[in-house]
Amino acid sequence: MKISVLALLVAACAPVVASAHQAGDFFMRAGSATVRPTGGSDNVLGLGEFDIDNNTQLGLTFTYMLTDNVGVELLGATPFRHKVGLASTGTLATVHQLPPTLMAQWYFMGNNSKLQPYAGIGVNYTMFYDTDFNQTGRDAGLSNLSVKNSWGVAGQVGLDYQLSPQWMLNASLWYMDIDTKVRFDAAGAGRQSIDTHINPFVFFFGAGYRF
Repeated sequence: MKISVLALLVAACAPVVASAHQAGDFFMRAGSATVRPTGGSDNVLGLGEFDIDNNTQLGLTFTYMLTDNVGVELLGATPFRHKVGLASTGTLATVHQLPPTLMAQWYFMGNNSKLQPYAGIGVNYTMFYDTDFNQTGRDAGLSNLSVKNSWGVAGQVGLDYQLSPQWMLNASLWYMDIDTKVRFDAAGAGRQSIDTHINPFVFFFGAGYRF
């Protein structure tokens, strides 16, 4: 009897470990997502490669756990806005893009671990829109800018830290294979089609909530 009472007291006083990332869980993460292009392009009118700047927006991910270790995640964000130019001219145009990405993920730890490292692989679709030359570009005789939408593979590594049964902190790194064609008219040179490799890393820092 005394042993049973002692066991109950020990169980009551022991810290409760919040289970995490169980089969059937759905959770959403929100935070800052910074896109940093790493690629280049073909030579543009003999002036070198395109230069594409970084941009940070609100990132959102939605994850469903198929098993305790396997998840499916969709990445979304508010539209990214990039300045595009050449080293010799400065910014010539502004391009907006949305890169929804679907991932299959593997979570390495058991569901009693507060730390949950994971890795994923999937597919990215990048939609470009609202592309326009600025006054510098127009003064240089450039017009009719368009950027082709892109399909490509994507990969990620990440880490969740469970704060409570519902809340977590997250840091993750994504890589996206984004290859596109940038087309425009150049006065005196006709229609141009420039193969462009954006291939960004995306740095995500945020918090998540399990429903």
